[in-house]
Amino acid sequence: MKAADHSAFGRDEEAVLLLERTHHRHDPRWLLPVSPHVCLACALELLPEPGVSLVRKKHVLFCFQDALVRHTSLVTQLVAQDPRVCIHFVRVLFGLLSSVEDGSVADLCIEVLIQLTTQPNMEQTIQCLLNECHRELCNLPSMGGSLATTTLLGKLVNAIPDLAEDLVMEYGNLMEHLLRGLVYPNEGVQASICYLYGKLYSSPTAAEMLSGHFREKLCALFLSTLDNAQTRDLQINCLGLLRQLLKYDLFVSVIMSKSVPVEGAESVEQPSRETSLPLVLKKFLLSRDEVLQVASSHCITAVLVHSPAKHAVAFIYADIPEFLFEHLSSSSEILVWSSYNCLILLAEEPLFFSKCHTVYGIEAVVRSLQGSLQMTNTELHKQGLLLFAEILTRQPEEIRLFTSSAMCRDASRALQEAVSSPVLAVAAEALRAISAFLRKDHQSSLPVQYRALRALLEAMLSRCMEFSQTPLNRRSLGHACSRNLEKATLRKGKFLLSTLEGFRNACRLAVEFQGEPSAQENPFTAPSAEKEDTLEAFSEFLLSACDSLCIPMMMRYSEETTHPNLMEVFLSILHSLFVIVPHMKVKFSRKLADASFIRLTLELKARFCSGQSHSSLNQVCSSFLYYMCLNLLFAPEKTESLSQEELPAVSEFLQHGLPHISSRTPESLAFLSDRQHVEVAARQRQYCILLLFYLAHIHDDRFVPDAELCVAVQSFLLSLQDQGECPPPVVCKAAIYLLAVCQDKDCALGEAVVSAIRKCLEGTSDLRLVYTHHPLLLRLFLVCPGLMGRFGHRVLELWFSWEESGYENLDDDSSPGRTVFPANFAALFQMLRSMPSVLLILLDLVYSSPVDTAHKVLIVLRAFLRENEDIEVGGLIRGHFLLILQRLLVEYGASPSGASGNLPLLLNLLSSLQLRTESEQELDSMAMKLLHQVSKLCGKCSPADVDILQPSFNFLYWSLHRTTPSSQKRAAAVLLSNTALIELLEKMLALTWTEADSSPRTALLCSAWLLTASFSAQQNSGNLQVHQTLSVELNQVLKALSFPKKSALLSAAILRFLRTALQQSFSSAFVAWVPSGGQPLSAPEDDVLAPLGTSQVLSLLIGLQNLLVQKDPLLSQACIGCLEALLDYLHARSPDVALHVASQPWNRFLLFTLLDSGENAFLRPEILRLMTLFVQYRSSGILSREEVALILQGAALADLSTLSKDTLQALHGFLLQVQRIGLLNDNNMTQTLQASLEGLCSRTFPAQPVFQDMLYPFLHLGASTWATSPRP
Repeated sequence: MKAADHSAFGRDEEAVLLLERTHHRHDPRWLLPVSPHVCLACALELLPEPGVSLVRKKHVLFCFQDALVRHTSLVTQLVAQDPRVCIHFVRVLFGLLSSVEDGSVADLCIEVLIQLTTQPNMEQTIQCLLNECHRELCNLPSMGGSLATTTLLGKLVNAIPDLAEDLVMEYGNLMEHLLRGLVYPNEGVQASICYLYGKLYSSPTAAEMLSGHFREKLCALFLSTLDNAQTRDLQINCLGLLRQLLKYDLFVSVIMSKSVPVEGAESVEQPSRETSLPLVLKKFLLSRDEVLQVASSHCITAVLVHSPAKHAVAFIYADIPEFLFEHLSSSSEILVWSSYNCLILLAEEPLFFSKCHTVYGIEAVVRSLQGSLQMTNTELHKQGLLLFAEILTRQPEEIRLFTSSAMCRDASRALQEAVSSPVLAVAAEALRAISAFLRKDHQSSLPVQYRALRALLEAMLSRCMEFSQTPLNRRSLGHACSRNLEKATLRKGKFLLSTLEGFRNACRLAVEFQGEPSAQENPFTAPSAEKEDTLEAFSEFLLSACDSLCIPMMMRYSEETTHPNLMEVFLSILHSLFVIVPHMKVKFSRKLADASFIRLTLELKARFCSGQSHSSLNQVCSSFLYYMCLNLLFAPEKTESLSQEELPAVSEFLQHGLPHISSRTPESLAFLSDRQHVEVAARQRQYCILLLFYLAHIHDDRFVPDAELCVAVQSFLLSLQDQGECPPPVVCKAAIYLLAVCQDKDCALGEAVVSAIRKCLEGTSDLRLVYTHHPLLLRLFLVCPGLMGRFGHRVLELWFSWEESGYENLDDDSSPGRTVFPANFAALFQMLRSMPSVLLILLDLVYSSPVDTAHKVLIVLRAFLRENEDIEVGGLIRGHFLLILQRLLVEYGASPSGASGNLPLLLNLLSSLQLRTESEQELDSMAMKLLHQVSKLCGKCSPADVDILQPSFNFLYWSLHRTTPSSQKRAAAVLLSNTALIELLEKMLALTWTEADSSPRTALLCSAWLLTASFSAQQNSGNLQVHQTLSVELNQVLKALSFPKKSALLSAAILRFLRTALQQSFSSAFVAWVPSGGQPLSAPEDDVLAPLGTSQVLSLLIGLQNLLVQKDPLLSQACIGCLEALLDYLHARSPDVALHVASQPWNRFLLFTLLDSGENAFLRPEILRLMTLFVQYRSSGILSREEVALILQGAALADLSTLSKDTLQALHGFLLQVQRIGLLNDNNMTQTLQASLEGLCSRTFPAQPVFQDMLYPFLHLGASTWATSPRP
């Protein structure tokens, strides 16, 4: 090469030209054309030259290796130009490798050889290299110099795995050299040989060819080497070889069955011992090297994967689990994960639990799980939960896992955190662990942590609810979308199934703890503390959680798809809740029935349980239906509960029939309609079907078409009749109810069906057993003549005994004709309108039923009569009532109090019937007979018979007042002829002076006084014959009013009686006034007022004033009426005394006291009447002309149309009196006011009746309701 050529090279090129004296002779084709410009010919001359320094050789190797890395293809082409040169270059490199002692140079040689031989089309080079290695190993006197060669072979096989087979096949004696190397006392050589062995055994073909070599020669030597390894390289390479060997079941069996003596263990102090793979691996677990610990764990896992049952025992006896549990506290995720894997496999061996390794390690597992959940490695989370679940699942019940409740609580919290993980796979593993955790033996450490369990279940259900509500991506179209939706639904179903399995185990736990007194509640809870941590509270939580979470989730998922396993778990939960919370089982069953669970369960059985498929689901469905049916029958809402006598029969046909019901609704109806001869088993199935349809209908789940069901039930009843069978009452009840509610309202039942119904009912001991409360069932019995005559009375009685609500509204007569009745009563009223004869049955019920039922019937009858005034049923009811009353008087003779306790109710009904018509009517013969019988009944009673006398007096009073004058005279004559009645009234009046104010007879005494006043008025006006006089002490009457201590009601009644006496001037032929004993002699001036005296008049006046001050509207009206009669009485005998009484100064104070009771108080009728009296008697000192003018001016400004009839009448009378006296000068205002009043009064009370201050108040039982619009 010329000097000019040398200048063309840069500094790098000059650096590699190490043989300047010979390079110019080399062909340029051996020079790499790119940097670094390596000359292959120079390298071949320089590397074998002994005189060249090792540094220069190393530099050449480095530059060539760098060029090979940077320009692989160019260097490969450079070397491959001549195969002979290439092989020579390989031999030069191998020769350098074998001769050099510098490890870095040897490593460079190995790297260059590996990189070069792994290039394409280098097969001859590889073969040459293998030959060189084999020749080198064969020529070595000892394996001390084999390190470089074995290392090269190991890396070569690692780079070219297919060489493993060639080495084993073509160089068979190579294995012998490797065995010599393992026993050579150099752990570097041993490490390289183990590495090479590992690469050879990584090839399945080579491993199979070397199986005999391993079994016969290598196994024991390898175990010994593994046990005695001291350096980390040897330990790691041994474990690497072991992992390759453990991939094959044959080698696992050989190595696990091999044990070798420990070298250097023989001495007097330490006898010889053997080691095995578990013991060797245990030693690595005990090391402080994390890599060795992980590798050892992997090897243990690799052994156990082949057969845990075969190999786990050896590891357990070597106490491997103990150290694996210790490693769970490591901060290394890979070590913890490896330990999890080992323990999971060891947990498949029962000895793992019987040796109590789990009891020792459970705390470590829980703490490790708590710690790992704080990391982000979800695989670690899953493995930890998988191990925990395996331990919880496989732990024997007789060996308690958790030795304290605190540890159990920690485990619960760890699971709670795990199930709340946002990673679905982690939460799914947590669900499996929770299911296993909820076992009685795991929770039996006292006190039971019910609160922690509740929190765990809440987290589990919340996570499931969150996942189930995750929206599905439905934007994509086509088959891929459909598949994705199916997969998502499947994932949801699996997650929901795991959740429900956990919840089912919690329910099973609650059931098992019911038999453990010590588990009922926390024994360490203070007596005064809230009992939250108790089994009862936990059980109620389970019910609530199922109701609010499990059922909605399940129903939402069932809208997408239905899985039999999922439904089986779900229904088993519902079944167990009947046992867990027994006091809520009825309410829970009703809620389930209302939610159509009967239909749901039947559809499940029809879909999945036909034939012998899904027998377990069929069993769960049948058991669920069995207990739900019994719960509903034992505490029904609308019918009589199942009796203990019926239970065995009902239980039997449900248990035998339900498992065989797996048909759809049309098939079930067809089976129910079969009128062929029915065997016992088939009949039981019919009973079950009918009962299920009945319970579903009761709870508004009408999934069976009414028309088809009605036909099926009729066929069923006819079949029973044909075969002469009498079904259990509950079946009869179901059939009749379904027939009633499903029957077409326009179609009557056939005679054959009615006959079949009647036969079933006649075979029942009590109709109550087959009655279900429903208006349509009542209609069925009332519409069919064949049923009404025989069973109508009893069915109506049962209807009223079951109907509980709405009676308050029925008894409210504030707005007759506009009352909105409950549906049941509206239906009953419609039946009564269409069938008035039913009223007679109701009348009998009032008399013969229990008092509470009779009272309901009375309210209903009163409401019906009030709301249906257009229906003429008075004669029908009165005639029937007359028959009842006549029969009663004949049966009980002189003691009617011994008759039915419902007689007062009948009498009240009679009074209500009498009040139906507003207009006055003549009393016909029926009415006169009733009047006679009622008065006769009263005459046979004593004052103590309040319940009978009160409604009887009501009737008598209104018979006198709600009729024409001619009928009044006839009625009064009939009543006055009843001497027993008159004597009773006399006794009643005498009791007034001795009875206490709060006596229960106060209302009856009021009626007696009012009735006596009416008798006296009628006798006086009609001049009727008196058969028996009635004696009254005048002084007692005046005393009762002058010093009022009685109730306002009684005082008003006495005032009404006294008013009548004053109007008659105490000269009635009916009332005999008896002077009181010890009465002082009257003064001569009192003779004109006889039988009253002046002092009595003034005393009476003061009493009336005192009663008026009480401002009671009723009492005030009565007082004013009595005061008017008193002044008329006095004026007729002594006008001066009358004027003196009317002009008392106290009267002005009384007037202004009354006027002070509110705005426009002067427009109250009693005050207007009082002022009219003052004007009439010219009491200007009480009411002046100016005050009269102001009153009339205020009346003119008032809205007269809003005033009551009493007020208008009183105002009109006041105005007339003012005009008569001439107290006003403003005639215009007076005439305008008078015209307005006359117009209003003509429309309101055209006949201008005489003032009647009070109406008879006792229209209802014991009531004190006073009418605001009095009648004469």
